[in-house]
Amino acid sequence: MFLLLVIVANAANCIAQDKPDAPTPKRSDTPPSAEKIQVPQKSDKNKDAQGKDGQGQTGGTSNDRLFFTLPNFLTLENANQVPPLTAGQKFKVVARSSFDYVQYPWYGFLAGISQAENSEPGFGQGAAGYGKRFGAATADGTIENFLTSAVFPSLLRQDPRFFQSGHGGFWHRTGYAMSRVIITRGDSGHSQANFSEIIGSALAAGISTYSYHPSADRNVRNSVSVWGTQVGYDTLTYVVKEFWPDIRRKIRKK
Repeated sequence: MFLLLVIVANAANCIAQDKPDAPTPKRSDTPPSAEKIQVPQKSDKNKDAQGKDGQGQTGGTSNDRLFFTLPNFLTLENANQVPPLTAGQKFKVVARSSFDYVQYPWYGFLAGISQAENSEPGFGQGAAGYGKRFGAATADGTIENFLTSAVFPSLLRQDPRFFQSGHGGFWHRTGYAMSRVIITRGDSGHSQANFSEIIGSALAAGISTYSYHPSADRNVRNSVSVWGTQVGYDTLTYVVKEFWPDIRRKIRKK
């Protein structure tokens, strides 16, 4: 379904929004002491761009939701120059996203798939097995979110936000989105290796495997498999985030 939506997004044209020039203050021969000097206010282009599309930028984050449901608070579009988030802001937005009311039905859906496939048989079947899978899915997602988007970005001074490219062809934008798994923006504004994602997801996979998952699955092979799954899921999510603004505009236009 995601792939279909991404392909549809390729048909959406990127809408460039021009910013009118700020008015030039009128000259006056009256000395400054006798006339109140008016300084033109600088308009925040980034904030205006967010507001026009309904993304609702707030404090360097957004109120957007993927497919109008899943939290997408760390994605910004048309925002090349924005101040870095403080450590407190990083933790706050991740907590807001991780404990959002929509997340629990999502984890319930993932647990249902796991139950149907009987993955990790040590959890068992029936209501008890489903409850264990639901708890594991919730813990997996929450721990991974905090490690990759709050803990390590704060320690390494990296920016956990996804900055949409919004220009270029389909494959160019797809490549950009996928590269964000290994390349990110530092708080300094420069590109860096995305250690927050790589190390954070690896640590999350280790905690998951060797703590609350069935003892039969507590081995390095399973830990690496969980890590690969998390990185793959994050990569796919970045691609969806890249094209979602185009899909959203197309839906609203219709």
